[in-house]
Amino acid sequence: MELSHLRSLLFCPADDERKLAKALASEADGVVCDLEDAVAPAAKESARETVRSALSGASGPARLLRVNGAGTPWFAGDVAFAATLDLDGLVLPKTSPEALNALGGAGTPVIAIVETAMGVRQAFEIASHSRVAALLLGAVDLGAEVGLEPRADALEILYPRARIAIDSAAAGLRGPFDVVHLDFTDTAGLEEQCRLARALGFRGKASIHPGQIETINREFAPSEREIEWARGVIEAFESQSEGVLAVNGSMVDKPVVDRARRVLEEAER
Repeated sequence: MELSHLRSLLFCPADDERKLAKALASEADGVVCDLEDAVAPAAKESARETVRSALSGASGPARLLRVNGAGTPWFAGDVAFAATLDLDGLVLPKTSPEALNALGGAGTPVIAIVETAMGVRQAFEIASHSRVAALLLGAVDLGAEVGLEPRADALEILYPRARIAIDSAAAGLRGPFDVVHLDFTDTAGLEEQCRLARALGFRGKASIHPGQIETINREFAPSEREIEWARGVIEAFESQSEGVLAVNGSMVDKPVVDRARRVLEEAER
């Protein structure tokens, strides 16, 4: 399954068969079976077989596996295990160019989590790797390392958000996935953060609860108003020969038309 159209990534503990089944039956665009943070060290190896059982015969959302980080005792085993599964993608924590090299240059597409200060500085290099299909911003580990203090408006992560969105575009990738909204009861806050992230160039968001999926999918899809605007722009542009024109009082030139076409492509996907 192509990863370019995914809006919602639902992370689920890899050792919890019930939660995996619920996630795989959800409306999430992609389900991430999480062998890393969600699983205690003593349960990591047995969790692999729980994942194998859960994915056997499963259909629906894209199927992804978050492996443990390069340099941990479980990394090589996780990568070898992943090769035995029919996966749509790997999710790599604390990504660095060195971690990607340890993963290898060919194989399942990778969603690279940028969650360290060095990772933010190396985001373009990470995004340019042949295996990487998208970046995902991880705010918890990054915040702990840098000493960020969470704010209701998330202004403390404005710079890393903008940085990885720009570096993704410069490397020719789709827009990145935004941070998890940790309060899964705060729908209004989730909506606000989705809209802000989308305005910054993000095209999806990670989640930790199935109840967040509908909001994420809706907010990262073009609205009917946006689709109507895009159709009007393209129709007006293609019906005349001038390089610049006005539509409803706003100037329209090629970059605006390109944006309109992207809106329609997103809506179609």
